[in-house]
Amino acid sequence: MNTDNIMNKQVSADWHHPASLPIMPTTLPSRLIDEQPQEEGEVDVMLADPEIAEPPMYAVVMYNDDYTPMEFVVYVLQSEFRHNIDDAVEIMLNIHHQGRGIAGIYPKDIAETKAKKVNQTARKEGYPLLSQIEPHQS
Repeated sequence: MNTDNIMNKQVSADWHHPASLPIMPTTLPSRLIDEQPQEEGEVDVMLADPEIAEPPMYAVVMYNDDYTPMEFVVYVLQSEFRHNIDDAVEIMLNIHHQGRGIAGIYPKDIAETKAKKVNQTARKEGYPLLSQIEPHQS
């Protein structure tokens, strides 16, 4: 029996179905096989320190409003951003006098989480305090 006829019948039956595809030999021609024997012994490898880029940083900016008490802003700066009382009061006064202030600088995902939590806490307490993130230039 001629193998070409068998292969043609199988392929023409249904080329989508794997069972109808012809079985091909799995041995590689000798020209594709690397005939060189592997050497035993030590191999010199140079190790380089990986280059790790610092993540882009974002500032969590808090904005002044006429309704949120200063004490609440200081509380948020201490509880969420871990500022001591003196730094929290200084940042709160910056927010009050300049209209905005930086509460902290973090990688993007952390900054987004902190800003969202500040906004949620303020809404829960009934205050319109707003915080957003923006890229921080070092």
